Amino acid sequence: MPLTSPQKQVTQSTARNRVLITGRRFGKTFIAIGELLNFACKKPKQKVWYVAPTYRQAKQICWAKLKEVALDNDLVSYINETDLTIRLHNKSEISLRGSDRSYDQLRGVGLNFLVLDEFADIPSDAYYSVLRATLSDTKGNFFACGTPRGYGNWAYDLYMKGKEDKDWESWQFTTLQGEQVDSDEVEAAKADLDERTFRQEYEATFETYSGAIYYNFDREQNVKVVKDNNTTLHIGMDFNIDPMSAAVFQIDNNVINFIDEIIIYSSNTEELVKEIQQRYPERKIIVYPDPACRQRKTSAGGRTDLTILQNAGLTVRVKNAHPQIRDRINAVNSRLKNTNEQRMMFIDPKCKNIIRGLERHLYKEGTTQPDKDSGFDHMNDALGYAVDYLFPIRKNYNKELPTRWSVK
Repeated sequence: MPLTSPQKQVTQSTARNRVLITGRRFGKTFIAIGELLNFACKKPKQKVWYVAPTYRQAKQICWAKLKEVALDNDLVSYINETDLTIRLHNKSEISLRGSDRSYDQLRGVGLNFLVLDEFADIPSDAYYSVLRATLSDTKGNFFACGTPRGYGNWAYDLYMKGKEDKDWESWQFTTLQGEQVDSDEVEAAKADLDERTFRQEYEATFETYSGAIYYNFDREQNVKVVKDNNTTLHIGMDFNIDPMSAAVFQIDNNVINFIDEIIIYSSNTEELVKEIQQRYPERKIIVYPDPACRQRKTSAGGRTDLTILQNAGLTVRVKNAHPQIRDRINAVNSRLKNTNEQRMMFIDPKCKNIIRGLERHLYKEGTTQPDKDSGFDHMNDALGYAVDYLFPIRKNYNKELPTRWSVK
């Protein structure tokens, strides 16, 4: 399958520094893999890095496909599965890294080519303080790609360098311009997303993030009396000793109805579980905790929060790793009101802390990060873990992506 015209613009550019802003499923990671291999093949002994927000993402997103293409083209001399490094016959090396580990592991290396994938989710400090210097001595090349995260994110500054600096070039393309997702699928996404999130995730626009985080919340529209219908209870949980927070809801035809909330100060996971069992004896309960529950211990006895929940007979649904904060927020906003003006989340008036949090939680001034000093984040995190698990913003498409890279 040939490259689309927008994709060709990126791959054929001769700029030393390139920045690609796209909607989801445009094919940016496939472009990145092609560029990694093409650059490593141009000259012998090239040192090439691919850096993702986390080590886990680097392995999940890029590693298998990179190996497949390299092996299919008979380029591989040696593969180090532990270090996620491929050595080519010409002695060039391609290594995968994550920005979530100590920055020290990223220091002191001279790179000929650096790729940052989903770079808006990589801390700006990782680039400016550490990774940028890896290209200085070698006068190496740089390629960053990802979905935008608002004007306040450093990705916007890098994108603008491509419009203002002669050594840089940048592009901005929608999901449809990648021709990997059909228009029906994109239209269907509008029913799952709020308007601002849709523009950001599929039209690749930079959005303004200031003021209220949950901008789609409307007390007049999203607050109404919702009764316990004696069906399965779903509970989002945030583990903090002060306070422990839980948001209790039920689901009716994909509509989320919050019927109760639990806040316990100076507490622990065992006390929170006991409170749930006292309020709702002999009920089927599914809990959606903070993914840190796998390691975190807020109770005595050395047991993890996850073990405590499971031993109490609760059904636990939890992701392997923390979802991006932005994804949790977007998932909640999209339930509060989607692009089609439908509201799919309602809160009973007695859930005063949930209402207060959705109504008053603000972004930290000058950033795209929620203000954690206000105290509104705990209950919002609790409900956010549940909503993101059940109705995630980031979904995998069933449509198989083409294998179309050959080394130049």
